[in-house]
Parts: sequence; structure tokens; C-alpha cells
Amino acid sequence: MPMSPHPHRVVWGHSALTLVVVAEPDGPARLVRLDPADVTEHDGPAGGSAEAETAQPLAEVLLAGDGHAWSGARSIETIVGARLRFSGSRADEADGWRRLVVELTDPETGIGVEVWFRSVDGVPAVQAWTRVSAGGSGPVVLHAVSSLVTGAFAAGASADDVDVSWAESDWLAEGRWQRRALRDAGVPDIDLGTHRQNPRGAMVVTSHGSWSSGEYLPTGVLHDRSAGRAWAWQIEHNGAWRWEVGEGLDGVYVALSGPRDADHQWRHALDPGDEFVSVPVGIAVGDDGAESALAALTAYRRCIVRPDDDHVALPVVFNDYMNTLMGDPTTQKLLPLIDAAASAGAEYFCIDAGWYDDDGDWWDSVGAWEPSTTRFCAGLGEVVERIRSAGMSPGLWLEPEVVGVRSRLADELPDDAFFQRDGRRQIENGRYHLDLRHPAAVAHLDATVDRLVGEFGIRYFKLDYNINPGAGTDAKDGSAGAGLMEHNRAHLRWLEGVLDRHPGLVLENCGSGAMRMDYAMLARLQLQSTSDQQNPLLYPPIAASAPMSVLPEQSASWAYPQPEMSDEEIAFTMCTGMLGRLYLSGHLDRMDTGQLELVRRGVEVHREIRADLARAVPFWPLELPGWNDRWISLGLRSGDVTYLGVWRRPHAEATVQLPIAHLRGTDVDVDVIYPDRLPAWEHTWDRDDALLRLTGAADPPAARIVRIRPTT
Repeated sequence: MPMSPHPHRVVWGHSALTLVVVAEPDGPARLVRLDPADVTEHDGPAGGSAEAETAQPLAEVLLAGDGHAWSGARSIETIVGARLRFSGSRADEADGWRRLVVELTDPETGIGVEVWFRSVDGVPAVQAWTRVSAGGSGPVVLHAVSSLVTGAFAAGASADDVDVSWAESDWLAEGRWQRRALRDAGVPDIDLGTHRQNPRGAMVVTSHGSWSSGEYLPTGVLHDRSAGRAWAWQIEHNGAWRWEVGEGLDGVYVALSGPRDADHQWRHALDPGDEFVSVPVGIAVGDDGAESALAALTAYRRCIVRPDDDHVALPVVFNDYMNTLMGDPTTQKLLPLIDAAASAGAEYFCIDAGWYDDDGDWWDSVGAWEPSTTRFCAGLGEVVERIRSAGMSPGLWLEPEVVGVRSRLADELPDDAFFQRDGRRQIENGRYHLDLRHPAAVAHLDATVDRLVGEFGIRYFKLDYNINPGAGTDAKDGSAGAGLMEHNRAHLRWLEGVLDRHPGLVLENCGSGAMRMDYAMLARLQLQSTSDQQNPLLYPPIAASAPMSVLPEQSASWAYPQPEMSDEEIAFTMCTGMLGRLYLSGHLDRMDTGQLELVRRGVEVHREIRADLARAVPFWPLELPGWNDRWISLGLRSGDVTYLGVWRRPHAEATVQLPIAHLRGTDVDVDVIYPDRLPAWEHTWDRDDALLRLTGAADPPAARIVRIRPTT
């Protein structure tokens, strides 16, 4: 459509969201507003100081031959991004979502760019992605494409008023959240007013390879201290990604994207008529601090997950691995453990690693996924039948994307079915990595799952992922990063096919604990392992921070009570799993009656409250936990009921004060619902200051689950 000589303004949203895009006749379109407010309250002519100050283009695209207009390491200020011109917009509704598409064109290369938004009425959050199509003038090579980029947050405001939150992550130390002033997080004050030039740096957070959360979580938060507003976002990709927060002459911006050439060896060629779609991202807004934005992001996550009865039922899973059999299952070890797990109230029993191994060295022999002939005296079927006869559903551990170098599958499948670099199969820690773009790789995995479901009636698979193949695969004459991204997307299609063929099957997302914890995976799979951490004293900060990135009903944290533990230690590890998906392990078969009753009571309490957990919104009375904090707390609000998990770690003071702002001015009943037969913790409630004071009766470690309800 021909461009008007006046600014064009697109206003879109619903009862809980306002999004405004403004396009000048001689400049790029800009996302200038993203507010948690009724769209009708803000309709009006283009203009206003905030809109005028937000110069950041709506899309950024790097092409071979067209780099940056202002050199630096930032992902903004691309030549193409500045050239893109508004050419139209369209809006519709589909499957309960309101959708907006903003159409842009580059007059020099002829490429078309569409920025897509979708949102559910009543949820102040939006999902966004970018589609790039090549025109008819010739091929183009993409080096980077933004999913969402905007300076609408605190438009025109000083970076001095902005904080940023991010989470460092590692095997056994997942989700270590930090909050810093933006000035202390890589965006120094260089006196832009004097220089009148944008900086070249930014705060950059990026992943590498296929562990999407192996270094950092694909989640972040911006806080405007002066206005109380916060934005929370997530990048929904099971591979490489990048987000950055920076400052320009026009204020603070956020840029979210998938893989890029500079960071991830990603390049993607488009012939005329071809198109590329970026990874989706979600961003939520709140006017009452970070917890309001996180509440919106939690509601948004519930909109994007694949519907499944598991998200409501939240069955208790017992897994034989952690601090228990540790990959060495046999019939003799499993049968008493199965009976004890059923007695404790477990509803699924998952046999973890080792069930396929004959020689005791299973790491580099995986791939065929056939039951061991030496571990199970009467076959795996006997053990599976024992699980069913005990009233539980059977599960198995799989690591589907890898084939050990000693597996017969390594010789049976063609080279093209594996990741390659420079014409050679890549070996990573004794494994080859399947390339799920290849039909033989997909056929092998489909046959494996169908056989195990058909032959043994398996109803649960723990899908693990213990290697990171690096930049990717350059097979099929592409860049390594593009090969990885195409495999990532093929992997998602395979998972969808499995669930389509086997309704009711439960799939757990595990990647060496939580090395691949993202909402590309979790929009499809039912639950997420939060860690492989074996020390119960180190697990609480992981479990308590998990709802920043994972829905409570998907967040599976280990509870692994042991017979050598004291009663307080048993309760401590049980509490770690109870405010999410209770993921049980431990030598329950060796416990005495009192110990097993303490475990059983924890399972009972979890089952009593789990319907509330599936609707709950998280908050953190003591702020997000630090790795070495002595008191840790997670709160979950579900209607009028508030649940608190409270952990007192070694060397903690006896008393802690927990601010619970949403109950200010309310008379409440406070009940410690687990454990209920150990020494009681004293509590007092200050309704005016909204402070709950808890005093532990026993020496730490100790933990409690507390329920708070308004007095009737």
C-alpha cells in the first residue's frame, strides 16, 4: 500500500494489552508501546513524547553484503533494519488468539519482512516472531534476524533507572538469578548527551550449541525502578539464542533472537520465493513490579502449552536413579523398590538409565534401546508387570538423539543420519548425534518408541540429553548453525508426532538435569527436570527459582529421602519437590515404618494441594534465592490460598520474616501442612506490615510447607 505523508499508526490489543506500532513516511516502523492496559483507553492520533523518542526499528536483519550502519557488537542498527518501510498490516483471530501482522519491505533488495504478534484476551503478554521472504531479484543470505526488538520499555527514560535480571546456569547449579542495575551489568554511562552517538556495547546473554539453558536461561526481566513497570521475556527455542539489553540516544532497548552468524555460525540462504521464520519469543508486561510481569508470563505459558490431562492431574513420579540405583537397575533391586514406591503413593514408576545394558558400561553403547538380557532374570516384562500390578504406570529412560560409538546402530545407520563437520561424523563424549532431518534417524526413533509402547505398555518416557554437539552440523552444504537449527525444529516435529500417535503418553524433558529448559520443548512436553543435583542441601535454590522459567505444574524437582537421614532431613528433601511436580526417589524399601510414613504423608499432602498448584502464580517473599542463602522461600498464590515452601539451611538464624504483600491488611489462618508430626514452628502474623514470622524449632537443615488462608 502507498505510504501516507503522515505517520501511520497501528493500535492493537485487547482488555489487558495495548500494542502500538508507528511508521514515519521516511523511516522504519517502530514498536512504541507495549502496555498492560485496555487498548481502547489509549487509541488516538500518532505522536506524543514517548512515541517520538522511540527510534528503534521494529525488525533487524543482517544480510551478506549489508551489515551494520553503526559498527559494534550489538544486534541492532543494521542497514536493512533502517531501510525497511511499512507496507501494511492485518489483524485476525484464530484458535482463541488475536493476531497482528506488520508488513515491511526493503526497497533495495526486495525482501519482505513480516513481524507477527499474537496474544490471548486478558493476558498482558504477546508472542512474536519474524518472517523474511526473498524477493525476485536474486538470492540473499541471512546472517541474523530479530524475533522481537523494541525500545518501547521506558521509552526516552534514562538507563540510570533500569535494572536487569538474568539467570546463570550450569549442570547441578541451575537458575542462579541475578538482579543488577543496568549501569552495573555492562551498560556504563558514557555521557551520550555530549557525544551524541550511540554506544557500541550492550549487556549480552547468549547460549551456544544445543543446550539452550546450559550457560544461561533463555529468560530475562527489565525493571523500571521509577515507574514500577517490568517486562519479562523468554526465547522459545531448543538450540542457540541471544538476547541483549542496551542503551541508545532514544532510551533503553531489548533485542531477542535465535542463532546468529557472529555468535553461532548461523547463515541461511534464501532463493527468490523462499522464506525463513525466526524463533518465537514471549514477552509479558506488568505495572506492579517484576512479580506482576512474571504472573503475566505464567499465564502466557499456560496458553502456549499443548493441552494434556497431565497438566491437571500432576501424577507423582518415582524414578529409580537419583541417589538410589544410579543407572544400575536389576530385577532384584527393582521389585522391592517398586512395592515401596507404590506404598508411598507414587503413580508412575520410571526405570532410569541402564535397563538396556548388558556389560555394565552403558554410556557409549546406547542406541538400540533393547532390554538387557543380563539384568532382568525373567525379562524386563516381569518388572513392568510388577509396576502395573502395584497400581502404577510404567516408564523408561531414553536418550533418543544419541547413538553410542559401540552401538550396532552406529554401523546400521548412514553417515547422513548423524551430525557431521567437514565431511566427518562428529564424536562427542563417546556418542554420535542423530540428525533428525534424515528420515532414517526419525524412522529409528519412531520404531523404538512404538515398540516399547506396544510391547511393554510404557506410559512415560524420561527423555534425557547428555551431550552438546557444539555449533551444529554442516552436512547438506549449509552452515553448522543452520544445520543445528533445522535439526532442532525437526526434533520438535518428532516429539509432536510421538504424542499424536500415543495419546496419554507422558514425556519428561531432561537434559543432564535442566540443560535444555525452554518453551520450545515445554510447549510440547509435560514436565521438566530441574536438576541433577545430588546434595539435598544445595537443591532448594534451584527448586525455588524454577518457576521463573517453568510452570509450577511442569517443574519436577527431586525429593530423594534416604533411610540414613534424620526425620528433619527427610522432610527437608520432601519439601523440595512438593510445590511442583513431586519427583520421588530414594531407598524407600530400606526405611523403617516411621520414615516411610513421613514420606507417605508428604505425598498425601502434595496430592491434596496439586490441583491448586496447576493454577498457581509464583512469588518470592525473600526475593529470588542466592546460591548460598541460608533461608529460602517460594510462594505460590492460587485463588485465596497461598502456599509457602520455606527451607532453613545450615547456619541460618532461628527466625525469618517473610513479607507477603498481597495479604496486607488481611487476617489469616496459618497452617504448617507438612511435616505435621515433627516439632512445630512458631509463627506470628502482622497484618498491617504483611509479615509472617517463622521460628524453626529444630536445628537446621529443616523445611516446612505452609498454607495461608484468609480467616473466615
